Amino acid sequence: MSIQVSKTPSDRIADIAIYCLLAFFGLLTLFPIYYVFIMSLTPMAEVVRNGGFVLWPETFTMEAYKVIFSSPVVPQALKITVIITLLGTFLNLAVTMLLAYPLSKKYIPGRSVILMLIVFTMLFSGGLIPLYIVVKSMGLLDTIWSLVIPGLVSTFNLLIMKTYFENLPQEVEEAACVDGCGELQTLLRIILPLSMPIIATLGLFYGVTHWNAYFSGIMYLSDRTLYPIQVVLRNMIQSPAISQELQVMNPIVMQTLPPETIKMATVTVAILPVLLIYPFVQKYFIKGMLIGAIKG
Repeated sequence: MSIQVSKTPSDRIADIAIYCLLAFFGLLTLFPIYYVFIMSLTPMAEVVRNGGFVLWPETFTMEAYKVIFSSPVVPQALKITVIITLLGTFLNLAVTMLLAYPLSKKYIPGRSVILMLIVFTMLFSGGLIPLYIVVKSMGLLDTIWSLVIPGLVSTFNLLIMKTYFENLPQEVEEAACVDGCGELQTLLRIILPLSMPIIATLGLFYGVTHWNAYFSGIMYLSDRTLYPIQVVLRNMIQSPAISQELQVMNPIVMQTLPPETIKMATVTVAILPVLLIYPFVQKYFIKGMLIGAIKG
């Protein structure tokens, strides 16, 4: 039986105002992405003619994308970024789950002390210089592992996953124990399939963090062949000669394109994968955040 709620004229006016306000803020959010994409397709002459601001070009060009993909720098940076994102996200989820699952059990000895020490890291840290010394002493400089291991576990994500495990029915684990499953078998065969919403949520968190990370690349890497795409983009923004940064030695091609167009094309390539993946994990994202953040 459906219940229909009649709205007064003032309620309809309020709904229209709310929808218009949300649409306005939505357009404000999408406009930078739209502008970056449009600028990456705009020829040099039209950019100059419009004073550097173009909302819809009269002609489109893919030359900027041809330049960045003909360069050895951007494809290599994309490959490194994909490797870091996939490897880092897998290790992040594995270690976070292996730590959160036992901490969700109240009978674990020393559980409160361990949780207090973990939460302490959210408030205080050793600083950049001690962290750099630790990474250097472990021999991780100029390796992909320097971009993965130092941030292996996020305290915030760990607490979310712990809360999610605490909200799972205890009867399921008890039934698995009666059937002869050990703790590891229960985690892998029972808890893991039930935890796909929170895994997808935290996987998105970890994946986006790895994809957008650039500071760790600046700190720990001196080998330019290991630079992720964000470091390359940062260097392009700061470099006065983009042709040298991209190692493109064709001056004719570079003269036909403004530097901003090439930068915008690189930004588009950098943000496009995240935009394509997010719609597929959005439903898990919402569900996982609600279940992982509410106790009871």
